[in-house]
Amino acid sequence: MIGNLSRDVVEGAPPRVGGAPFYAARALHVIGLPARVLAKCAAADRAPLLTPLVAQGVPVAWQPAARTAAFSFSYDGDRRTMTVDALGDPWTPAEARGWVAAALAGTRWVHVGALARSDFPAETLSELAHGRRLSLDGQALVRPPRTGPLVPDADFDPAVLEHVAVLKLAEEEARLLAGDDFADELRGLGVPEIVVTLGARGSLVLAGGSAERVPTPPVPGRVDPTGAGDAFAAAYLSGRNAGHAPAAAARRASALVAALLVGRAA
Repeated sequence: MIGNLSRDVVEGAPPRVGGAPFYAARALHVIGLPARVLAKCAAADRAPLLTPLVAQGVPVAWQPAARTAAFSFSYDGDRRTMTVDALGDPWTPAEARGWVAAALAGTRWVHVGALARSDFPAETLSELAHGRRLSLDGQALVRPPRTGPLVPDADFDPAVLEHVAVLKLAEEEARLLAGDDFADELRGLGVPEIVVTLGARGSLVLAGGSAERVPTPPVPGRVDPTGAGDAFAAAYLSGRNAGHAPAAAARRASALVAALLVGRAA
């Protein structure tokens, strides 16, 4: 799991750690699969952001960045309103060939948890895919690299997808990229395996020429879904790594995310 840590403000509460590395690590800790997390943030934010990540019990490789990504969120059910307060540093091809390659030695899968389109250029993804299966979060496609209220668009570089084996999209990302009938249109992206998370309605798995809906266990009460997609991605890849078919891996991931959300609500 590789990505920038972020400083998140959710519903006006005090700042807390965020970003794909943290939420994926929570899932990986529960699963117990040998894994590594690679993360960056500014040195000034190391204590408040890196400490809770390390506390998840998953091995972490960290490097300082010039700046930390920062976001503000509010929710209305599954609907999220988001402001980009600061962008994190890009991950460079040189990093991918250097300390990142050393930290990823022996790994079979790598999930790239981009927070913005600028986080992982196509050249960096090409380096990360050497000898591994690469999974990419759809935020790498639809989040423009600018601060202010988040207004997603589909103006991404197609080269970003050249080495991607699995693409994880939220429903709104899928609709932005491929319209309301995205189940058919997404195949035009050329990615062999695409998983679209549908919130409380489960997920849609597009693989091997078929589309399969996967339900999710109900989660009672009001929950904070921040990071649920990152936890789903980690759990999904753990299932695929264990040899489960795409739909079966999605079922396992949905069950784990539901359990995490219930625990958070409690």
